[in-house]
Amino acid sequence: MVRHSIRTLLVGLCTLTAASQAATAVALVASTDQHKVTYNAAKALAPQTRSDLTTAMKDEAFADAIYSLFGAQADREGHADIGRLFPNTAQTELNEHLREAATLAGIAGGNAANLRQAISGETYENQIMYRDFATRARQDGDMKAADLFTEIAADEGRHRDAFRTALDVLTSGRGTIPVPQKADPVAVLAGLPQVNAARTKANLDTAMHGEALAYAKYMLFAEQAKQSGNPALARLWEGTAAVELNEHLAGEAALAGLVRTTKENLDKAVTGERSEATTIYPGFAKQAKAVGDTAADRYFSNIAADKAERAAAFQQALDQLR
Repeated sequence: MVRHSIRTLLVGLCTLTAASQAATAVALVASTDQHKVTYNAAKALAPQTRSDLTTAMKDEAFADAIYSLFGAQADREGHADIGRLFPNTAQTELNEHLREAATLAGIAGGNAANLRQAISGETYENQIMYRDFATRARQDGDMKAADLFTEIAADEGRHRDAFRTALDVLTSGRGTIPVPQKADPVAVLAGLPQVNAARTKANLDTAMHGEALAYAKYMLFAEQAKQSGNPALARLWEGTAAVELNEHLAGEAALAGLVRTTKENLDKAVTGERSEATTIYPGFAKQAKAVGDTAADRYFSNIAADKAERAAAFQQALDQLR
C-alpha cells in the first residue's frame, strides 16, 4: 500500500488508545466470503507495540480505501482483472489485517465506551484539527481545501452531537438513537492535485488516514452494537462510517490527486507493499519480539509475508500493462 510519513498520532487517536487500554475484553465476529473468525482483545501491550499497531491500523484502513478507488479507475480504463485485484486486496486489508490489529490493540469496548471514544475523536477534529487545516490552507491560497476542511469540521461536529445523544439514550434508557447523517458520495477520478502548498498536501494526507481509520473503526463498533442487540446504534455507526469514507475521504482524495492512471496506481502500490514487506512490518515485529509481545510479533511477521505476495501480484499486473 502507499506509505505516508509517520507523524505524531492525532489527539483523538491517543485518547482512543488510552481508553482501549482500560476496556474489558470483547469479542468481534467478522464474516468474509471465505470464513468466519472470532477475535478477542489481548493482554496489555508495550507502548511501542501499541503505537505500531495503531500505525498498522491506519495504514491498512487507508489501503482499503485507496485500493477501492484504484480498482474503480482500472474499471474505467477497461482493465477488468486489475479492477478486481485492487478491491479484493482492499477487503483483505480491512477484514483480516486491520481486524487482527484492532483485536490485539483492544480497540473496541462496550457500546458506551465506543461512543465515548468517538465523541473524543470527533470533538478534536471539529474544534482543532480541521479548523487548523482550513486556516493554514487559506493562508497558503488553497481555497478549495480550506472550504472542504471547513465543511468537514462542521460534519464532525454533527457526528459528535449524534454520538452524545446516543450515549445519553444508552445510559439513561430514555430517548431515541439519532438517524445518521446521509452521505453525499464524491466521485474520485484520475487527475493531478488541486492544491499547491506542501503543507496542504500533508494535511490532506493526515486527514485521509484519519477518515479511513474512522470508517474502519466505526464499522467494528457497528458489529459490536449488533451483537449487543442495538440495531439503531449499529445504523448510526454504519451511516457515519459511510460519510467518513465516501464523502470526507473521497473529497480529500480528489483534491489531493490521489488517483492517477492504472499504471501509476500499480507502481505506487508495488512500492508501498514492498516497503512494508521488507522494512516496516519486519521492524515492527522485531520491536514486538524484543519486549515479549509474541502475538504482535507473529501478526507483524505474517503481515510482512502477505505484503510480499501483494507486491508480487501488483508487479505482475503492472508488467502485463507494459
